[in-house]
Amino acid sequence: MTATHLDTTADLMNRIGTSLAGQLGLVTLSGRRRPAPPALVVVAHGSRDPRALSTVRDLLDRVRALRPGLPVHLGHIELNAPLLPDTLDTLAGLGTGEAILVPLLLSRGYHVKRDIPEMAARAEVHARVAPALGPHPLLVEALHARLTEAGWPETPTADSAVVLAAAGSRDPESKIDTHRTADLLAARLGVPVLPAYATTATPTIPDALRTLAAAGRTKVAVASYFTAPGRFATECTQAAPWIASSPLGTHEAMANLILHRYDQTLTTPAETIPALASA
Repeated sequence: MTATHLDTTADLMNRIGTSLAGQLGLVTLSGRRRPAPPALVVVAHGSRDPRALSTVRDLLDRVRALRPGLPVHLGHIELNAPLLPDTLDTLAGLGTGEAILVPLLLSRGYHVKRDIPEMAARAEVHARVAPALGPHPLLVEALHARLTEAGWPETPTADSAVVLAAAGSRDPESKIDTHRTADLLAARLGVPVLPAYATTATPTIPDALRTLAAAGRTKVAVASYFTAPGRFATECTQAAPWIASSPLGTHEAMANLILHRYDQTLTTPAETIPALASA
């Protein structure tokens, strides 16, 4: 683990403030110490685009604001520091007994099923892995808000439709999850929503656009189903024939969903956690 990160003054002040809030939250009015809650570790994929890391850090700040006193940490699967094993090693060195790992990933796939659990199993802290964020109605709330920001009308015309642009995965369950999100978004918008992918899976974004055009849907928006800016999100936006929404980013629904997955995992027997993916 050779990647390093130099903390900015703002980062350090934020951590100090969070630590102080956490310490105060562990003491009752009678002066007795409450048990410390398991640490929340948000597991991001990592990106070469610096906007991704900035967005993820801002999202974690929203999570901290919603749950003062909860220790919130970041770990990456690859490309960015801190890497997840380093974060878990740091928690072990601090004497943290338990951590809940919430993947900042929108569907099931290799990272959720294999990479993150294997890293958790090697950790010296007791680490439990939450399900992927999606599908979930809170994601649909964020998608709808981002489309509205981009110019989606309150009453769409009869020739309107949406392409839900996702990264793609070879895992068939990932595709099932994305289709489920597309169905939920279609019900919310009242127009067809066709999932499409930037890589690996099919259909591609251009294929989806051609399919919708052939069906008479000529006013098509692209909904960016990405957690943060990056190459795939940019390419999908550039393919849009009309409007394209921004990545989900720091929308409050995302912060609420991270905490929802944390709470679910904390209160659910480990053997039933995979069943929570659509809850």
